[in-house]
Formats: sequence, structure tokens, C-alpha cells
Amino acid sequence: MADKQFTVSDVAAHKTPEDGMYIIIDTNVYNITDFVDEHPGGKKILARVAGKDATKQFWKYHNEGVLKKYSPKLKVGTLKEESKL
Repeated sequence: MADKQFTVSDVAAHKTPEDGMYIIIDTNVYNITDFVDEHPGGKKILARVAGKDATKQFWKYHNEGVLKKYSPKLKVGTLKEESKL
């Protein structure tokens, strides 16, 4: 099954718990709505990057193992090729 494709503006529309909270890491899109309460760093940090590209912040504090662990549960798709700047 092909990944759902998102544009940057699709992701930007998902920045509140009511709309669903999505973030971009590299070229993947993750739904973190139900994860904010579990996040060891607290929900405030995730609320700040919801609807945005969090790649830089993510890699500053996490390693590949974190992505491998949570990806199956949180990944909802990928960025459309033309939406990358």
C-alpha cells in the first residue's frame, strides 16, 4: 500500500489536538496527537512543533532507534516531492 502523500500546508493544518497534531521528520509525516501525553520531554515541546517540520529539533535530541520504535505507530505518510523547498 502506498503512503499517503501530504503537502507542507496539509501538515500545517494539523497543529492542535482538535485537528490532530502532525509533524514532519525528514520526509515523513507523523501523527503525534495521541503521543503527546507519552512524550518523555513533555507535551509543550511537541505542541511547539505541531504542524511544522521538526527534523532539526528531533535529531538534536533523538537517535535512529527512537524513530524505528515509534514509526510504525505514528507515521501516517510522506511529503509530496514538489512540496519540498
